[in-house]
Amino acid sequence: GYLESRIETAAPDRKKQLILYCAGGVRSAFAAQLLQEMGYTDVASMSGGFQQWKAEGRAWQAPIVLSQQQKQRYSRHLLIPEVGVAGQARLLDSKVLLIGAGGLGSPAMLYLAAAGVGTIGVVDFDTVDLSNLQRQVVHTTDRVGRRKTESAAETVRALNPDVTFVPHEEMLTGDNVERLIAGYDVVLDGTDTFETRYVLNDAAVRAGIPVVHASVFRFEGQLTVFKPFAGPCYRCLYPTPPPPELAPGCSVAGVLGVVPGTMGLLQATEGLKLLLNIGEPLVGRLLIYDALDGTFTELTLRRDPDCPTCGDGARVETAQASVPA
Repeated sequence: GYLESRIETAAPDRKKQLILYCAGGVRSAFAAQLLQEMGYTDVASMSGGFQQWKAEGRAWQAPIVLSQQQKQRYSRHLLIPEVGVAGQARLLDSKVLLIGAGGLGSPAMLYLAAAGVGTIGVVDFDTVDLSNLQRQVVHTTDRVGRRKTESAAETVRALNPDVTFVPHEEMLTGDNVERLIAGYDVVLDGTDTFETRYVLNDAAVRAGIPVVHASVFRFEGQLTVFKPFAGPCYRCLYPTPPPPELAPGCSVAGVLGVVPGTMGLLQATEGLKLLLNIGEPLVGRLLIYDALDGTFTELTLRRDPDCPTCGDGARVETAQASVPA
């Protein structure tokens, strides 16, 4: 009686596909027959029910139920229709990998942790240096000389015990990149070399994992999202690396400490949008920030059909590689 009294509100379109299941498949079979008699034309009952589904080893996941403490911690998220309880549960079940625990990774990491992203992995093989503290806010003076992943883990765990911190104390290379990014939903690129960016880009495109990219130079920052085959990739933006003198790193050119903070927060924002599937991520758009002028400029980026990583030929190769033997 409950089903027929609510179904027309939940599914007013009688041509919409409906799949019913129960514990053993008996009740759902009767319910499917009832809905067909009510005029629903595309109804199916899961044979054997949820018990058979589990017995066959099929994937399933118990829904995350927020504790009272979590409801209080994330209360401002729960008030937003685009997030709510379902969105917060999705964040708690999400996995984000940050490449670098430096100027960009530090603020991004803090706000992703505060937002309740359930698993945060960090790839960094460096140690905390005194010169880092001008912008790398996840570290502290008393941790100078310690591993950055160790320092970052201490800060994140103190901020939010809901977060599982996964340290990867190694340099990202062509040999380990596929292993490092595997299983993550989104990658935040805080690297500062073109070689590493190309390695990350190519592996992420092959794996179908979106990358939120940012870079900084003195008073300026750039931000975009590379979502595989939904827009351009990093090689479309920079087919070849510019000469070193045209793109010096922070250790050579310097950077205003708050600029990587600004760009790292924007990276975290784009990451949350991707995880929650809300808004319009910066796919095919390059956001340029000028701190001196206090301005943001947006440029349109286009995918290069001849790109060796995401071009038309690369799509065919990727599709062929994904076909089971």
